[in-house]
This record gives sequence, structure tokens and C-alpha cells, in this order.
Amino acid sequence: MLCTCQPGFEKLLAGELTEGGAGTESGPGWVLTEAAADPGLLSRDLAFPHLLLRDPVEIRGESVNELAQNLLEFFMSSLSGERVDAAWPCLWLEAREPVGLGRRAAAVEQAFGEQLRKRFSRVAKLAAGSLPRGVGPARGLFVRFVDFGRAFAAREVFANGQCRMADDPQAPSRSYLKIEEAYGVLGSEPRPGETVADLGAAPGGWSYSAAKRGARVLAIDNGPLKGGALHHPQIEHRCADAFRFRPDEDRPFDWLLCDLLEEPHHVLRQIAEPWLAGRWCRQFVINLKFGRVDPLALARELRAADSIFSAAATGVRVRHLYHDREEFTVVGNIHSP
Repeated sequence: MLCTCQPGFEKLLAGELTEGGAGTESGPGWVLTEAAADPGLLSRDLAFPHLLLRDPVEIRGESVNELAQNLLEFFMSSLSGERVDAAWPCLWLEAREPVGLGRRAAAVEQAFGEQLRKRFSRVAKLAAGSLPRGVGPARGLFVRFVDFGRAFAAREVFANGQCRMADDPQAPSRSYLKIEEAYGVLGSEPRPGETVADLGAAPGGWSYSAAKRGARVLAIDNGPLKGGALHHPQIEHRCADAFRFRPDEDRPFDWLLCDLLEEPHHVLRQIAEPWLAGRWCRQFVINLKFGRVDPLALARELRAADSIFSAAATGVRVRHLYHDREEFTVVGNIHSP
């Protein structure tokens, strides 16, 4: 299995994949590990992998044309007996390092595309440059360059839901990108008329994201809102302490959003536990900073059988998002009474 992640988090990815061990090989933004060592890998709720390439094949070549030809041979041979009659994802991945690797990958991609069109034009016309948004398996062609003359190719991938999001000029902060990405991981987003409690809202990126979808937002923060969140007709800003706010138990919110620059266990005890145990919301997106704690230990706590997420929620996913820094984003749905 070859797994991708945010560059700089390879050791944490390897530790999560192998329960504290190490991958067989790694580089900027990727870890190669033996899937056979953990046959249940794909059934685990993994936080750090973005994509998991199944049964990757190493492809080498001294030139752009040689790499493209070898990749084409791999792809064509893997198509034996397979009918392609719908759009299929064709993804070319590379890290920012070493310098120039992106240009090399782009040149190989172009040469591959030209050769594929000559050999199998119908299949080439159906190639798509992206995966469907969300969590789950996909079949296509996935190529990860790890050096100028070396790449790994796979036909099957498991997407963990992370993806780069488009910015909005009205969004008051970069955190807007995190909540937009989190909706894809959860598989749901606020709808018109739903109610949202945004704890630690300022400057309002998460509130703005929900309000632009038509939800009614109560933004709790002593700090000011800015940008598109300021004076938005769907947002009520209440200057208050997010840790002290409690909703009317007879009128739970549809959504709890929480992104606070606080120690994660404090957020878990003071916000996650009472809100989930009290069923004060139906769905949630909670961000937890792990900069000062052991990230792998924290991830195990969040998934443990005795955690509030296991006890009170379904569909829980813990992710290190594309737009996250040293933090986890936890999403899920509250159990019905």
C-alpha cells in the first residue's frame, strides 16, 4: 500500500499505519507499507492518509518517453478483460520536492496521454482528472512520482475524503477552507433553514460557510466577525464564552461547529462531551489542536470504545485534512434517542 499525506507528516502517517512502527519506505508526502501486514487497513478510520493506493507497481524510466511508455504498458495490461464505458479518474500526483519534480510529472502525463489516445482513443476520452468528492474506493489510474525516474502506479485507490478546496473572497479567514473540506468527509452539509451553533466563531469562516448555504447561525465568540460573516443576515453574533454557552435543551441545534485554539482535552471535556451526551445537536464538526500532545495517542483516544464519540455518535471520522495544520477534524452524527 502506498499512502499519501501532507508533506511533513510522514512519520505520523507511518506510525498510524503500523501502530507505532514504520513504513518500508517514505518520502515527502508518501509512505509505502506492506498491506499484507494489516489486512484490515482499509476498514480502520485512519486520520493521516489522504489516498491509499492498493497494490502499487513501481515504474522506472530514464526519460519522459520511457516513463510514459512503461506506464502505458502497465495500464494496458491491467485493462485485460475490463470494459471501460464511463468516466474514470486519472490522477497524477507528486510532491513539491525535489524541485522540478512537478514539471517532470506533467511532461510524463502529457506523453502518456498522447500515447493512450493513439492506442485506445475511446478510453482516453473518458479519462477524468479528479476523484468524486467524499470517502470510498475508486478504480482508474493513479500515479505517484517519488523521483524523476521513478513512480508508483495503481489501478485502485481508497480516498479518505481530504481534498483541496476553492477559496471564497468573502470568507473572513483561511479556516473557511477546513469546514468546506470537512463537509465532504462527513458526506453532509448545512441546508437552508437548519440551525448552527458555531463555538469560537471569530472571525467567522465557519459561520459564513454555513450561512451561505441558507442555515441560521448563532456565532459565539467574544472576538469580532469579519468579511462575509460581518452583518450577514443569517448570522447572529453573540459575544460570549464558547465554553460557558449552553443551548435550550428543548431546542437542539442541527449542527455544532467548533474550532477553538485550546488544549484538545479541554475542548473534549467542556464542549464535545456535554454537547454529544446531551444531544444538543444532530451533526458536528469539531477541530482539535494536537500541537502539544501526542497526535497518535490522541487519535486512539478519539476512536476508543469508551470515548464520547463512540458512545454518542455514528459515522464518526477523524481526519487530518488537506487544510489542517497541527490539528484533527472530527465529524459525525448524534445517535437517535
